[in-house]
Amino acid sequence: MVAPGFVFGLLLPLLLRADASADVGFRFASYIDDYMVLQKEPAGAVIWGYGVSGATVTVSLCQDQETIMKKVTSVKAHSNSWMVVLDPVKPGGPYEVMAQQILGRKNFTLRIHDVLFGDVWLCSGQSNMQMTVSQIFNATSELSNTAAYQSVHILSVSLNQAQQELEDLAEVDLRWSKPTLENLGHGNFTYMSAVCWLFGRYLHDTLRYPVGLLSSSWAGTPIEAWSSGRSLKACGVPRQGSMPSDLETGPSEYSVLWNAMIHPLRNMTLKGVIWYQGESNVNFNRDLYNCTFPALVEDWRQTFHDGSQGQTERFFPFGFVQLSSYLSGATPNDGLPQIRWHQTADFGYVPNLRMPNTFMAVAMDLCDRNSPFGSTHPRDKQTVAYRLHLGARAVAYGVKLTFQGPLPQKIELLGDMGLLNLTYSQPIQVQRHNKIFEISCCSDHQCKWLPAPMDTFSAQTLALNVKSCRDSLAAVRYAWTAWPCEYKQCPLYHPTSALPAPPFTAFITNQIPGYRSKVAK
Repeated sequence: MVAPGFVFGLLLPLLLRADASADVGFRFASYIDDYMVLQKEPAGAVIWGYGVSGATVTVSLCQDQETIMKKVTSVKAHSNSWMVVLDPVKPGGPYEVMAQQILGRKNFTLRIHDVLFGDVWLCSGQSNMQMTVSQIFNATSELSNTAAYQSVHILSVSLNQAQQELEDLAEVDLRWSKPTLENLGHGNFTYMSAVCWLFGRYLHDTLRYPVGLLSSSWAGTPIEAWSSGRSLKACGVPRQGSMPSDLETGPSEYSVLWNAMIHPLRNMTLKGVIWYQGESNVNFNRDLYNCTFPALVEDWRQTFHDGSQGQTERFFPFGFVQLSSYLSGATPNDGLPQIRWHQTADFGYVPNLRMPNTFMAVAMDLCDRNSPFGSTHPRDKQTVAYRLHLGARAVAYGVKLTFQGPLPQKIELLGDMGLLNLTYSQPIQVQRHNKIFEISCCSDHQCKWLPAPMDTFSAQTLALNVKSCRDSLAAVRYAWTAWPCEYKQCPLYHPTSALPAPPFTAFITNQIPGYRSKVAK
């Protein structure tokens, strides 16, 4: 039998803490905590929380018992919230953040310690973003590789949904933490995202300053759940539809994850976002994805810019993973290729006019038919994260490097030779494959897709044999199938970066030999 005094001794601090909280109503926002990373210069980090209406709140940034800066504000009457924007701070730390509330003679103080300044990235999406390090290739060695990355701090948002936009998170699964074997490999699809962690790790290798990573993902969820009502309305998304049962494992109701897992983060100053989602839209509002995805990007950018008092860039960098290959009898063969194309707003590449300041990791060659989690969940997340980080370095950090695979910039029909000549934007490394290119051959308003075998190629050009089409040649496409190639064996790569050529489709609108056609927009 446990002594009553012992039990009381355990409960007393909790009782005092709960009583004090109820009395003063003074706290930081849910994700402002020990070990957090705040956005570094040139932006100012936002610190906010809740207090007693009318009270004065002073926020101090301290290091080695020296006060670096102070910011004073008051608690708003209608929301009982307070907010300050810190002056820009160089990367580094650790710092202590202290908030002091004064109302009459009452004085209450909050402190968080081991705060770093660096770049803060939000990672979101469905199950391929939610997969943890314990589920990927070489998990054991990856989980032990944390010693050099103690300034890459991580946070994981709890799975919650809401009918209305929440001002703060209902709860946090993993509070701001240094990386450990336990919190990176906590279990399957729980706690920290592998893609998010590896992306941050690759960034840290080049940045050499702190990186903050927030994971907010939920498996089996369509883009509509992550979108605000505004962006769905802008795309004319029909009122609540029904997802196919084979794809629905998470919430599918419109906006419920935006409300509970993204909107509450809007006051945070961010460097950028990475996104891995789309599988749940292959058979659900697929034809609208070329609007719903760009609209989500635009809406998140506006919301985070406004919520952070203009500190998060209006067009902050937004990276995403173009869907990998998977086997599914229920999915039409062109469902995945269409989603891949729609992920680029039907341009075939990013950045583009509809999706400025974005970057993409092509993943169709990272298939995994033997994954214990199903082929929908390939285990090579290292290559996915590496390709994402190349895009981030180029788009977010302005480094001149190759971050995307080759795409045709000129298409010539050489009718007298029976060839279609493709000139690429970059050098190409070619491995022969006779079925991955197809041509649309039309007669009497009836068109069919035929294989176009590779003929000759050089450093930046590739000729396709189109003699099988004796009628009008209307279009050409590449890798337009759910499973275009085996693991890292697609026929076209950039020779030095090993980045795969993305799938594309292009119209050929003139049959005059030598006519030049650009990739269809």
